[in-house]
Amino acid sequence: MNTSDLTASGGSLSATATAPQGPVIEIRGLHKSYGDHEVLKGVGLVAPRGHVVSLIGSSGSGKSTLLRCCNLLEDSQKGDVIFEGEAVKWAGNGLARRPADRAQVARLRTNLSMVFQQFNLWSHMTILQNVMEAPVTVLGRDPKEVEEKARALLAKVGIGDKADAWPAQLSGGQQQRAAIARALCMEPKALLLDEPTSALDPELQQEVVKVIKDLASEHRTMLLVTHDMRLAADVSDHVVFLHQGLIEEEGSPDQLFGAPRTERLRQFLSAGNAH
Repeated sequence: MNTSDLTASGGSLSATATAPQGPVIEIRGLHKSYGDHEVLKGVGLVAPRGHVVSLIGSSGSGKSTLLRCCNLLEDSQKGDVIFEGEAVKWAGNGLARRPADRAQVARLRTNLSMVFQQFNLWSHMTILQNVMEAPVTVLGRDPKEVEEKARALLAKVGIGDKADAWPAQLSGGQQQRAAIARALCMEPKALLLDEPTSALDPELQQEVVKVIKDLASEHRTMLLVTHDMRLAADVSDHVVFLHQGLIEEEGSPDQLFGAPRTERLRQFLSAGNAH
């Protein structure tokens, strides 16, 4: 990860701004291909303000790709990506389609924080420096104010005593909690989490699960890709089941996990995924 990736991992929210009505993120008819391989085949979803939307499905179903398209880390070939009512402007068609306004992309990304599966902490920076880097470098905020906020966020995720440690000195669970603190330090309007527990041992997973549950209880807008069905059931307002690039079924956690309507979802839940 380099400095140019900073805007892909953080966001900003003016404390004085009046939050607009409507969903934070809306996707309409999204298609995404890698060459001849179509990963998303016309997917739509809505992430209302203060809601947690979880994306579940087998590996290769398009979950992480959809999340990366939301954050414009991947270019889609067709469909709309809308952030707080503002649609991304596109130029070109098909595999040649690209965002038409780079300034718009940078601005929208500074309101979305992404937490990656592999933490992506900068190894040459302390944990505190990792958390502070984007707000200071990208947003130009006062380092003293950012440091105070960063230390508070590290305490919030339970690693306040690790501020001066290096990433290599932390466990995987501690590194992921540091990555969450880094994302939160940008004060995002939405938090995007891509399999945040899948690279961790079961014992360390619970450290991160607790943090995610705490964030959900604060009514933060989150899009969560996860294989942990218990986590999805516990924190979600809405669950989307993707199968082969399409939404096979969606609804409340009680509906999807308690009374799945489709045979594909029943097979998925019975195949040992509901852990």
